Amino acid sequence: MSLLDKINSPDDLKQIPRKQLPELASEMRDVIVEVVSNSGGHLASSLGAVELAIAIDYVFNLPHDKVIWDVGHQAYAHKLLTGRRKQFHTLRQHKGLSGFTRISESLYDAFSTGHSSTSISASLGIACAKNLKKEEANVIAVIGDGSMTAGLAYEGLNQAGYTHKDKNIIVILNDNDMSISRNVGALSSFLSRTFSTRKLQDLKRELGDFLKSLPKFGDDLYQLAKRTEESLKAFVTPGMLFEAFNFDYFGPIDGHNLNHLIDILENIKHLNEPVLLHVITKKGKGYLPAEENPIYFHGCGSFEVETGNCVDKKLSIPTYTEVFGNTMIELAEADKSIIAVTAAMPEGTGLARFSEIFPERFFDVGIAEQHGVTFAAGLATEGLRPVVAIYSTFLQRAYDQILHDVCLEALPVVFAMDRGGIVGEDGPTHHGLFDLSYLRNLPNMVVMAPKDENELRHMLVTALNHNGPMAIRYPRGTATGAVMEEPMHPLPIGKGEILTDGSDILILAIGRSVTEALAAHSLLLEQGISVTIVNCRFVKPMDSELIGELAEKIPRIITVEENVLQGGFGSAVLEALNDFGVNGYCLERLGIPDAFVEHGPQHLLRSKYGIDAPAIVETAKRMMNSSHRLTANF
Repeated sequence: MSLLDKINSPDDLKQIPRKQLPELASEMRDVIVEVVSNSGGHLASSLGAVELAIAIDYVFNLPHDKVIWDVGHQAYAHKLLTGRRKQFHTLRQHKGLSGFTRISESLYDAFSTGHSSTSISASLGIACAKNLKKEEANVIAVIGDGSMTAGLAYEGLNQAGYTHKDKNIIVILNDNDMSISRNVGALSSFLSRTFSTRKLQDLKRELGDFLKSLPKFGDDLYQLAKRTEESLKAFVTPGMLFEAFNFDYFGPIDGHNLNHLIDILENIKHLNEPVLLHVITKKGKGYLPAEENPIYFHGCGSFEVETGNCVDKKLSIPTYTEVFGNTMIELAEADKSIIAVTAAMPEGTGLARFSEIFPERFFDVGIAEQHGVTFAAGLATEGLRPVVAIYSTFLQRAYDQILHDVCLEALPVVFAMDRGGIVGEDGPTHHGLFDLSYLRNLPNMVVMAPKDENELRHMLVTALNHNGPMAIRYPRGTATGAVMEEPMHPLPIGKGEILTDGSDILILAIGRSVTEALAAHSLLLEQGISVTIVNCRFVKPMDSELIGELAEKIPRIITVEENVLQGGFGSAVLEALNDFGVNGYCLERLGIPDAFVEHGPQHLLRSKYGIDAPAIVETAKRMMNSSHRLTANF
């Protein structure tokens, strides 16, 4: 029996002798690599945090003590140690384990995560609640992987350090070259382990109290002693930033040295004040392909374990992301005012090549979407044409900036929203299912979605030619293989296009859902049902005139969207019909209900939530067979 087979909880882990823990870490890495090679996932981050997970679960009393893994994609080892070993092979599969931490999945997951930089704020909230309930417990926030570039992390540090000195909150900065610069050595490791002992911390407090009690010169002597300690720390560590937040700083230490990790965690868990432990780890540790290419293996698909090569062969049809990136380069070559802005996602948004060709016109603002949007607004005031490329789910964090800093003055900022709609195995924190609803209510904002990659190119030109804010949402994955029309040209704003003519059913679709509508059209024709399909293109402004005129002729209407129904595209159609004065119609809205969509393959989720071609066909047949009088369906 392997060491990992003996562990079903942190209590089992504590029975493993410390000298055998490196062997356990090796076993866990093998399991993580094997499972992720089949299911895909965030490999490099979790491999780098194996020893950290072991040390935390070994030292602290979980689940009484609480650990919050920022973003959650570092937590695969934590899952293996907390009762999910036998289910780990289901990682990111439908009905299986989430790729992130979820309160509903395990009592050892103290907070549900998926977006970055929430761990410190959440930990402080938990620590304050424990204090109010007179419960003694440690609360640990594990942050890193770029998450310290977000302002939310510093807002949490600021409150914790200055107003909650008596809270047992420990922030572990997992520095894997994605955040703070490397500064680690024998001296800093020795000092951190020495300074963190309870005896020295008690002595330090007693000496400080004694110096401050001395008449006349006591406070001066205390400040001199404090400056001496700070000077020593500044000489060997980068910790003065965190000391300025009133956190006791320890580190940097080797995050793969289990003995050092366990020793220092044992020391600092008794300090009863905000502490920051800075550990240095290697992203992808223990698996050479991930060590050599941590960016690719940050979030990867299935791969061959022996070589690290991707299992899926490169398709001749590009992804929407690739089409966007290539189009940006083509347009920027002709227009020097075009600027690209992204938030720590140059590869994910397809802008990596743009950054190489136009380095002076590319800005990666880090995990700071709020700043990125306002930064783009500033660029726009000076006559430049910024394109802000951010995943739909992450743009939600900048909502106030879109409203206040861009839309209020109708500044020409383009929002390129990748991963609009269902994204698949990353689940509810990553599905882009809300953007049509949260953007279409903003004054001055134009919202559009292309039916294919050719239309995406034309929409980008449309946006860059428009003197105001525009948002384009497009899906994750391979495009349709559409013929690319040249030259690119702007589309008439607020105008849809009729794709098929029929008299029985009117299907109004937006974005990727147009593909499903066209597939349904072929199936319905076989059953003698003729369909008019409209690629609406724009959610705002909507082509009310076209929709109203068609609805008066074809009163059986289906709207299809890969967005929540509340306030989405279908709601916009209802509003348009009402404003146009259409009566006596029957309308069915297909979209995402009032629920969060779980993780799973895109095609499966589209089928489950009734937004694929078979669902459209069934809806159309039901409407044709219905004996009910056609009435407005409000």
